[in-house]
Amino acid sequence: MKTIFEIKSKNTYRLPRCDVPEVDLKEYLGEDLREELNLPSVSELDVVRHYTNLSRLNYAIDTSFFPLGSCTMKYNPRVNEEVANYEGFKNLHPLTPDEYAQGTLEAMYRLKELLKELGGFADVTLQPAAGAHGEFLGLLLIRAYHLDKGFERKTVLVPDSAHGTNPASAALCGFEIKTVKSDEKGELDWKDFKEKLTEDVACLMITNPNTLGVFERRIKDIADALHEKGALLYMDGANFNALVGVARPGDWGVDVMHFNLHKTFSTPHGGGGPGACAVGVSGRLKDFLPVPQIDYKDGKYFLNWDIPKSVGKILTFYGHTAVLLRALAYILSYGKDIDLISKYSVLNANYLRKLLKDVLVDPYESSPCMHEFVLSAQNLLPYGVNAMDVAKALLDYGFYAPTVYFPLIVKEALMIEPTETESLQTLEEFANALRQIVQTARTEPEKLKQAPTRTPVRRIKEAEANRKPILRFMV
Repeated sequence: MKTIFEIKSKNTYRLPRCDVPEVDLKEYLGEDLREELNLPSVSELDVVRHYTNLSRLNYAIDTSFFPLGSCTMKYNPRVNEEVANYEGFKNLHPLTPDEYAQGTLEAMYRLKELLKELGGFADVTLQPAAGAHGEFLGLLLIRAYHLDKGFERKTVLVPDSAHGTNPASAALCGFEIKTVKSDEKGELDWKDFKEKLTEDVACLMITNPNTLGVFERRIKDIADALHEKGALLYMDGANFNALVGVARPGDWGVDVMHFNLHKTFSTPHGGGGPGACAVGVSGRLKDFLPVPQIDYKDGKYFLNWDIPKSVGKILTFYGHTAVLLRALAYILSYGKDIDLISKYSVLNANYLRKLLKDVLVDPYESSPCMHEFVLSAQNLLPYGVNAMDVAKALLDYGFYAPTVYFPLIVKEALMIEPTETESLQTLEEFANALRQIVQTARTEPEKLKQAPTRTPVRRIKEAEANRKPILRFMV
């Protein structure tokens, strides 16, 4: 595609007749006046068309289905954007004194209280900038808890199906990681867990439902076993979309969980931002939350810095306000019907899984799925086709690809999450596209090796592209 500088137009501009005396600008600007300006010579219509066409080259939730497992890429209602752009919120300086920021503080406080109720936690902080930042904070809280008890526990247990950020966050906090394997049903292997649950364990980091889309049915037993040993239970909240309004992790004995607000509560995300995270805690960890906390007393909302055992300050200002406002708007728009989020996301996932029965391998078909499920393309390997080929081919059908090669315990994995905002028609079209791709793999496998063929950029070497990007502006 041409850049704006490569487009040539006739009649690029039309100015009204000059009705003021002409002057020589050199007298005023001297050497600062440039004779030549590197500006494109194009008409307004060409400019509009050029940038509109550029915008259509990108994939976005507004233009295509994003079945990214564990990422929860759902529709972002425009009412959320309206709320986040209210003048009173948008133009508020972050250093505004509490008494002049009551509206924003109230909104944040209400969001905090709603998340406490949805998660079943003693308290919530809205400070973390994103999910991994929330994990980091959660582990800091766990470390502070044990140190306050007089113990320095050094081990964090992590399931083999966990998100990669889990062991990374634990290592960043100075913990040693031990991996707990999964059983044949995709759940945490109870025997392996019990054998590795020693007096040195600080916590177990678990996702529920896990990254296979399977619900950990023994979650309460897991929490009890950890607490009996003096350890804590950390839950990765990336898959909270399957639980909203139906189940509360705090009721299972979860001590700390991060809410990915940009996932579950519908804020645009991807490409490094924007993001936001809240962290909910049990009574065991409440005293260690970062400062400041938003509190309410004597009819006023305020930032409370008086938390003696706090782990300190983890963000320059209190959270990403515009993202938090979007989350609040999303929760309030559902009201008492907020359980529809989880119910429809689980229903959509099970429906799509049924449509894809016998298309790809279902390694955990004996276990019911929640809001997402994992299939394997290993049945296509005899034809020389792998999961990456399937993902690339989906782009030619107008669909973004699912998460591929994760979780690592599934060979040629494709992790699919339809979310609650997709229609039956979209799910059926996606299933049909996958069926056609699998058929092509069996009859014309080399054709899939060339995919995608309809995108502006053809197939690239992913690892090399990340390390040695070739950048070309398309303005």
